[in-house]
Amino acid sequence: MDIKPALVKELRERTGAGMMECKKALVETNGDIDLAAEWLRKAGAAKADKKASRVAAEGRVAISSDAESGRHVVLEVNSETDFVAKDDNFRAFVERVAGVILTQRPANVEALLRSSIDGRTVEDLRLELVTKVGEKISVRRFDVVESHGTVGTYVHGTRIGVLVDLEGGDAAFARDIAMQIASLAPRYVTNDDVPKELLDKEREIIQAQTAEETEKKPPEIVAKMVEGKLRKFVDEITLTGQVFVKDEKGKARVRDVLAQHKAKVKGFRRYEVGEGIERKDSDFVKEVMAQASQSR
Repeated sequence: MDIKPALVKELRERTGAGMMECKKALVETNGDIDLAAEWLRKAGAAKADKKASRVAAEGRVAISSDAESGRHVVLEVNSETDFVAKDDNFRAFVERVAGVILTQRPANVEALLRSSIDGRTVEDLRLELVTKVGEKISVRRFDVVESHGTVGTYVHGTRIGVLVDLEGGDAAFARDIAMQIASLAPRYVTNDDVPKELLDKEREIIQAQTAEETEKKPPEIVAKMVEGKLRKFVDEITLTGQVFVKDEKGKARVRDVLAQHKAKVKGFRRYEVGEGIERKDSDFVKEVMAQASQSR
């Protein structure tokens, strides 16, 4: 069947799929553009199934806020490559999904994928994006902070996003604290939040590491050395114990600047793209050659 270029162009504009895929869809559906659009969506689902076992450890972190409702969202969506993560279609999808979370308040990722946008689900849009970019796309996680206090937000590039909820302080200071969290990645707010099991384990490790250098020292001196190293460890993993990154002299702790601003950290969320995902080693040249051969 002879498919006119204008029809291919119209289908491409409607679906965002590639020219050859659009032409193939129109051939398969005898030139019916509505059936062709549906055919492409089904093809996208099939592609997504084939790519489901592949590792998507790149992507973007986005933050969206509604000051009036006091609702703030941090979201991570993954792709297989950094190249796709920078694609405008991918960026638009991430921003759209963040908006859905902000307005519809889904309980989890599964509910989010079922959420509707202009009569289509987020899952439909995800499958469509898979067709456009040719990679596995995964809506991995999101968090919502609801607060009418002082909420600081910070996104470093597209890979790290932070929400921090303060009691007291102002917007500029809250942003400084968010940047602190992005930079030094604390695991807890204060030392009171550090689990006893973690402290006991770290104390055991420190004792083993310093066994040789302390074997000739009195027990009370050894105990002080161990506890000193343990305090340093706790300061490194707690926000309030860290050195404030904007202090030029490098002496002020976050707890000191919080006190100066009469502020308290109620909680924070820090997302970094791909954290916790096991990445597969790959040969980039072989991947390109494989993709080229598939496109012939």
